[in-house]
Amino acid sequence: MVPTSFCSLQSSNVSSTPSISPLSISSLASSSSSSSCSSLYLRPSSLFSTRLRSSYVFGDLHLKRSPEFKVKCAAGEPLKVMISGAPASGKGTQCELIVQKFGLVHISTGDILRAEISAGTEIGNKAKEFMNSGQLVPDEIVTAMVTTRLSGEDATEKGWLLDGFPRTLLQAESLQKLQIKPDIYLILDVPDEILIDRCVGRRLDPETGKIYHLKYFPPETEEIKGRLVTRPDDTEEKVKQRLEIYKRNAEAIAPVYLSITKKIDGSRPKEEIFEEISSLLSQIQKEKAKKLGKSTLGLKSTSTQDSWRGIPTRLNNIPHSREIRKYFYDDVLEGTKRAVKDGRTRLKVEINIPELNPEMDVYRIGTLMELIRTIALSFADDGKRVKVCIQGSMGEGALSGMPLQLAGTRKILEYMDWGEYGALGTFVKIGSIGAKEVDEQDDMFILVAPQNAVGNCIIDDMKAMTDAAGDRPVILVNPRLKDLPGSSGIMQTMGRDKRLEYAASFQICYFFRLLYYAGTQYPIMGALRMSHPYGYELYRRVDEPSGKERYVLLSKYPTRPSTDDINDAFQGKERNAEKKSSGIWGFLSGIF
Repeated sequence: MVPTSFCSLQSSNVSSTPSISPLSISSLASSSSSSSCSSLYLRPSSLFSTRLRSSYVFGDLHLKRSPEFKVKCAAGEPLKVMISGAPASGKGTQCELIVQKFGLVHISTGDILRAEISAGTEIGNKAKEFMNSGQLVPDEIVTAMVTTRLSGEDATEKGWLLDGFPRTLLQAESLQKLQIKPDIYLILDVPDEILIDRCVGRRLDPETGKIYHLKYFPPETEEIKGRLVTRPDDTEEKVKQRLEIYKRNAEAIAPVYLSITKKIDGSRPKEEIFEEISSLLSQIQKEKAKKLGKSTLGLKSTSTQDSWRGIPTRLNNIPHSREIRKYFYDDVLEGTKRAVKDGRTRLKVEINIPELNPEMDVYRIGTLMELIRTIALSFADDGKRVKVCIQGSMGEGALSGMPLQLAGTRKILEYMDWGEYGALGTFVKIGSIGAKEVDEQDDMFILVAPQNAVGNCIIDDMKAMTDAAGDRPVILVNPRLKDLPGSSGIMQTMGRDKRLEYAASFQICYFFRLLYYAGTQYPIMGALRMSHPYGYELYRRVDEPSGKERYVLLSKYPTRPSTDDINDAFQGKERNAEKKSSGIWGFLSGIF
């Protein structure tokens, strides 16, 4: 294990005098020196077995693999799926859909053979000799190719979808001996008459290589129809022969995978077939995660406000424990997911625990990145394609650059572990802020701490992006969109009123801040929390005789409370009592 540290990426305090507000967290200088980094480390990637990781021997072939290194934070076991089906059963279509949703590596013997032969590998040349002599490639060579491919880094990390293999009992037994076992063995079951109809009606366009069907997928023009040809294997006689071979092999293999076999009615529309397959695979993911004591992507969260377990204590202790960080990650996630489920599309998360407050010297960029990852992976687990967006350098000349809070964030996200399912690059992508970053396949967008800088305004790019996103959710995490001094008219492109109106158009789906005395960082007086769709909750921190502490609910508000509302609650006044901000509670004036 080769440890690496992200401590150097912690941001120092950019403001020597934090703004005086009981809801902002002032610096904890005495604790900053003890800050530690997120548990990010390097270790060799794990493969299925030592046998596959180091070598595979077949005759005089000796296939070696070198160990690889990757950033690793969390572990999980990927899906391993085998799928079988007769010719024209629709297996290829379902494989595409499975790969799109679950991010598995699609492995088929035909693709492997062509790749090995094209690359001129030793095992590929062996296979070519048999093919050139008109012989079938021996099971041993095909199995060696498949097992080598299964031991690849992408397959071991993302999981695999083995298409049409094993075909024979010998191949199946070879995989069993190597301890290569799938989680599920899917069989697309289609009546012979439908299969024959699908095959006999197929036609090939020799110019484009495109496959048509006279009944189900006719050619677009008469010109194309005129040049279509029937493939040699698509005659009724040849199709029946292929079906007999398939059935014979399938019957021989059946006992090996009997306990994990699921037969799928393949005569239905492809959407219905995939819905059933998707449900089966999702259930396997959940069962795997349950055995590991965590959710599919390493997340555990409560589902309702009633199950919320209250504010954690000792929030002034820095660094926060892993349990406290995870508590807030899950709390943010639940409010955000409920808001998206309710159809909200312009959302905002504001969470200012000490490690997430950039105005403090205990701010930890790794904590923010872990929060972003938690949100993105959870939506990816639901099949959403998420784009995580970080603003780039703004301005020109002396005014160019990006806010210190965001320095290095893109690299951190790229090197973080995104789970054994290979979410990054499939369901999660990293981009910038702007209209050109909005792709058709994106389902939602997470903007990482978008903020204005002196002389530069990010709001123009944000508005262009949200306009391009349409009704797809856009989530801002800890935005800082207040007006700052402009330069050369850069901040004036929209007009101040329009900028503030746009910034306020995002609905808060989660809010949490601690309350302190003005100009101090200790002790914590209380907290204000909101999680969609529930209202705001005001808490007072209470010291107990045992030396412990707890948070007591003072009041609830349907909308964000005013300064006077909070003052009254702390002083025990009724909501409509005369408003006064005096004495020690004067520290609450001027906030929000």
